[in-house]
Amino acid sequence: MAAGWYCRAGVVDLSFEAESPLAPPAELLETLPSCDWVLQGDRHQIFFPPSETTGRPQEQRCWSSFLEHRVPVVTEEVAREALLSFVNSKCCYGSAAASDLVILELKQQNLCRYRLETFSESRISEWTFQPFTNHSVDGPQRGTSPRLWDIKVQVPPMFQEDTRRFQVPHSSLVKECHKCHGRGRYKCSGCHGAGTARCSSCSGAKRKAKSARRCQMCSGSGRRRCSTCSGRGNKTCATCKGEKKLLHFIQLVIAWKNSLFEFVSEHQLDFPGELLAKARGETLFKDENTTVYPIVDFPLREISLASRRGISEHSAALASRARVLQQRQTLELIPLTEVRYWYQGKTDVYYIYGTDRQVYLVDYPERYCCGCTII
Repeated sequence: MAAGWYCRAGVVDLSFEAESPLAPPAELLETLPSCDWVLQGDRHQIFFPPSETTGRPQEQRCWSSFLEHRVPVVTEEVAREALLSFVNSKCCYGSAAASDLVILELKQQNLCRYRLETFSESRISEWTFQPFTNHSVDGPQRGTSPRLWDIKVQVPPMFQEDTRRFQVPHSSLVKECHKCHGRGRYKCSGCHGAGTARCSSCSGAKRKAKSARRCQMCSGSGRRRCSTCSGRGNKTCATCKGEKKLLHFIQLVIAWKNSLFEFVSEHQLDFPGELLAKARGETLFKDENTTVYPIVDFPLREISLASRRGISEHSAALASRARVLQQRQTLELIPLTEVRYWYQGKTDVYYIYGTDRQVYLVDYPERYCCGCTII
């Protein structure tokens, strides 16, 4: 019999205890002699990525050419067309107000949105198990298990999150099932092995309350067949599926994650910031590499500071637990226009934002119902 294989002989004994815990005890899984990176008793361990040398910083850029990029000016005609398009998309908005309102003033600002994406890979190990079906065992006798960061896997497309699990080679051990103690079945916890349970109709009294007639549900016996085990008194072990043994092995869990840092330059308009995070912008600058470096000397100092802060935060958060595969930073120009208008003696505002000219307003003057949500 191979090392690590345990088997209990004999017929099924129904006098054993009821269902035991699902998870195996830590002492059951000893350290594999060929895996010096598996800690004794540790069934979930994070592995630090190997250190890598960083590339050379990017050269200083001249930002004047980037800022020459301009988004078309919003005129009164453009502002009205954007509002009409928005109104027509709403089932309970009338278009008369959008057509007749008087535009008093247009305040246009071009905001800068900085976005940093860091695509990283982290690896952890954990003990797991499955029913053993007498197939070959890839244990330590077949060789030394590779270190987790030496295992080659196919990386998903950059900046697309994913999680995959792999069995670590030469890490398998066969053990007696810890739940049924190698019997393949265990005593039913519903009837404690009796196969019958107290009748729920008469509560075991054999007769209905205030009635001389015997209970028809249990035929006057006070007990009924156990519905949990169908009267057998025992159940097939759900952990080993009746196989009596479990194949334990170390599982490598690889998670690819895309961390995001985002910053939008300040503005003086009463406009919700969460919409700016979703707004379409015109790309001014894009830098993608294994490692990107902070933007320096940008005319808006807050953008340079945000770039430095984002890269620093990602570096601090990922340095000890993940390997950075790729970084991407973008700088976008987002147009935002406040439109002040007059309609039927009342002055109000709405906003046009993004290169696709989305509209945001709080109170449209011509609504026919109150069941719509304004966005």
